[in-house]
Amino acid sequence: MKAKIYKSTGSWYVAKAANGQFYNARAKGIFKIDGHTSTNPIAVGDDVEMEIEDVQEESAIIHQIHDRRNYVARVSPHNKRMHHIIASNLDQSLLFATLRDPKTSQGFIDRFLISCEAYHIPAIIVFNKADLYRAKEMEKFQELKDIYTNAGYQVLLTSIENNQGLEEVKNLLTNKTTLLSGHSGVGKSTFINHLFPQFNLRTQEVSDWSGKGLHTTTFAEMFDIDEQTHIIDTPGVRELGIVDVSKLELSHYFPEMRALINDCQFNNCMHINEPGCAVKKQVGIGSVSEDRYVSYLTILDTMEDRKY
Repeated sequence: MKAKIYKSTGSWYVAKAANGQFYNARAKGIFKIDGHTSTNPIAVGDDVEMEIEDVQEESAIIHQIHDRRNYVARVSPHNKRMHHIIASNLDQSLLFATLRDPKTSQGFIDRFLISCEAYHIPAIIVFNKADLYRAKEMEKFQELKDIYTNAGYQVLLTSIENNQGLEEVKNLLTNKTTLLSGHSGVGKSTFINHLFPQFNLRTQEVSDWSGKGLHTTTFAEMFDIDEQTHIIDTPGVRELGIVDVSKLELSHYFPEMRALINDCQFNNCMHINEPGCAVKKQVGIGSVSEDRYVSYLTILDTMEDRKY
């Protein structure tokens, strides 16, 4: 029977069959997807075929994974040579970021956006906890909003305390499967609980001594808001290593650079110091912001060309 994976706990999965029944399922043998080496070959959002193992125990065995429409992956936190699939078959992703308590770095935002661009998943940036922002954070928000809006992204400002932007986010989720991500402590679970209290997700305050969020969600999990609307909550991510992207391809996943690539003198231009580079011409004075360009160079510098 066909089913969809709602939760992964490593070796066991929670799968929802077409009739709405949930089963605890395990994989039959070892799956290798797309020739990549992954720490979790079956991911939340996957469509699978399974057989009932025990009716009383509500257990099943997964014997096939259907082709994925897309997925978001990161470098495995346990093995840098492998990747970890966060979720699959997505319509869009929402990145929750904050400008204080804790502060989300622009580098993290850019890495997340690249991961989404690589698999053609529309990404929206939600700057949360706006009630905590002072004048300098509001100034920074406006600056970041301009940068990312000009690059083609939708940027929202939200606050549960001020009831700001909540309906807008709720409307964006309608009739879509949405990945929700961000650092621990950015208020993602609190936000979900406020909009959809029936899920009663665990939340965690930011630790006082480090100013960083504490992990609460251990595994990604899908929730049904209605038959057509689904959200996938993910563990708070500290770092996001980019996978499946080569150095030469990196600029293709910055939309504002992608629009200029064909105008570069060389078709293998890395946009560093090559003559006739259309991207460098635009940095700081045109469509490419200086911050995004510096971010591109920083990420390029940390990348290794390898296949997973």
